[in-house]
Amino acid sequence: MGGVGSGQEIFVDQPENSGCVPFPPRNPERNSVEILRDLFGDGYYVCRFQEPGEMEEDFDSMDTEDIFKIFLSIRDPAPPIIPKEVGMRGYPIPDSLPCWLSQESLSYYATKFGKKGFTGGFNYFRALPLNWELTAPWSGSKVEVPSKFITGDLDITYNIPGVKEYIHKGGFENDVVGLEEIVVIEGAAHFVNQESPEEVTKQIHEFIQKY
Repeated sequence: MGGVGSGQEIFVDQPENSGCVPFPPRNPERNSVEILRDLFGDGYYVCRFQEPGEMEEDFDSMDTEDIFKIFLSIRDPAPPIIPKEVGMRGYPIPDSLPCWLSQESLSYYATKFGKKGFTGGFNYFRALPLNWELTAPWSGSKVEVPSKFITGDLDITYNIPGVKEYIHKGGFENDVVGLEEIVVIEGAAHFVNQESPEEVTKQIHEFIQKY
């Protein structure tokens, strides 16, 4: 849900400067935090990130590298729940890294976030209700630029109830009228471009060759 919100606003407002991310149409009745809370409860990670200071304290109590190990190793497409009673400590720390993630990269991420903390990232999610209010003029807008959608079959967003039906049964095509192809990469999760770099590069290259 992170890059999606920012990307869709560019698609609608500045189509000539657009790239490619999934497009969830703006719900005119409720913001995404309310929708996700109804679907998964208060423990869903987006909902847990809402209270200023709460998750900062939780993350600060752990080793930054361990936090990245947990998030970057997720292969379970089930909704990520962070129980209030135990926080991130409720997740086991993986013994090894995913094959696509090097220790060098992990250490780099941990060092950068270790200096500034995670508040900047949390604030993106905290601003979702405000962004929903500010984008009211674009309710009902569609993406008209040529588009190709790539995801992994284990991606947590792809596995949110109703999303597959929306993507594959006409809803996505109705909202993204320039949609040319949907590609689902088997065995890939949320970080599909890093997990399957050759396949993603191939798909992007085939797409841009047309233009």
